[in-house]
Amino acid sequence: MTASAVPAIVRAADGVPLKTKLRSVERARQMRAVLLVLPLFVFITVSFVAPILVTLRNAVYDPKFSQVMPLTTAAIKDWKGDALPDEAIFAALAADLRQTQKDKTTAFVGKRLNYEISGIRSKVIATGREIGKLQSDPDRQAILAMDPVWGEISTWAAIRNASATVTSFYVAAALDLRWTPDGNLINTPPEMSIYRDVLVRTMGISLAVTVVTLLLGFPLAYLLAMLPPRTGNVLMILVLIPFWTSLLVRTTAWFVLLQDNGMVNDALQALHIVDHPLRLIFSRTGTIVAMTHIQLPFTLLPIYSVMKTISPSYVRAARSLGAGPFYAFWRVYFPQTMPGVAAGCLLTFILCLGYYITPALVGGPADQMVSNLVEVAINRENNWGKASALATILLVATLILYFVYNRLVGIEKLKLG
Repeated sequence: MTASAVPAIVRAADGVPLKTKLRSVERARQMRAVLLVLPLFVFITVSFVAPILVTLRNAVYDPKFSQVMPLTTAAIKDWKGDALPDEAIFAALAADLRQTQKDKTTAFVGKRLNYEISGIRSKVIATGREIGKLQSDPDRQAILAMDPVWGEISTWAAIRNASATVTSFYVAAALDLRWTPDGNLINTPPEMSIYRDVLVRTMGISLAVTVVTLLLGFPLAYLLAMLPPRTGNVLMILVLIPFWTSLLVRTTAWFVLLQDNGMVNDALQALHIVDHPLRLIFSRTGTIVAMTHIQLPFTLLPIYSVMKTISPSYVRAARSLGAGPFYAFWRVYFPQTMPGVAAGCLLTFILCLGYYITPALVGGPADQMVSNLVEVAINRENNWGKASALATILLVATLILYFVYNRLVGIEKLKLG
């Protein structure tokens, strides 16, 4: 190849090869893009990802009992669970309870065991107080004489379960399951089983609200999509007005409207539809009505956004080929709205799973949802393990819904606006 055939290197005005200059400019552009996105990434990580990871961790990780009762934790590790522990485990218990009396942590030990055996907290505190008064640690027989609870295998099984740093206790309890002393997983007795009912109730209320919002929102979205833009925009503003009002205010308004002497019952009696006030407040009906009002825009807007993209010529073509109005709508128009329908229903259902304020104010004791149990576990029981386990179950349910939607519809078809 002759010298004249070698391609010349194109250089910029400062003598740097143009190719190198372009790479430098591209790297600078990418760095600016990263710096622009970095604050949002940090915000999402701190406010969303990190709390979820902490919740998942708290649901299965509980090291505090083993830290407070280190000798008992080490001694009971190899206990088989088929008979009362030997002298060494009782001695470790006595030494640990003596130390917890000094550290003032005996109440925590009793509270943790009370998660598994109701009423044991006071017995643990009383035993710790007696051991603290003795000059030396009591032996096995002396501890058994202090309270009959130490002669029950279930007590020691609870201690062994609480001693585990990584535990499935909270997740199992949130599903009304419990571990037996011999290591088998069984159902909680019916009189103590509440969490499955609440989970089913939460799913049922969320599904009912989703169906009602779909039945109300689909025709309204169709009307808004078919109306002239001027009229449609005015009606859309009316739909969006609830977004401008606090959730608590809207729920309180329904609390007033649904009372026995509220406007709804007064109107029904004035129209002679009923002769006595209906039980609308503190009921399932009131809960669903209030939640439907709040969630309706979340179902409607994705459907409306999809309908606006559907050309009317499709239905006209079907009509020109002989299809009736309903047949043309059902076979031509409706299938094209499915991405919006699926997105709106998915969004509404997921949001309903975490509702707390509305069921707490409008619903009765039989209408409380999982979020209410989470609030009780945190604020009243200070049981972060239970709260995290319940939240984890809701998270898993949400992820299952996501994967089902992705499998049936395809996440790439998700349209929210």
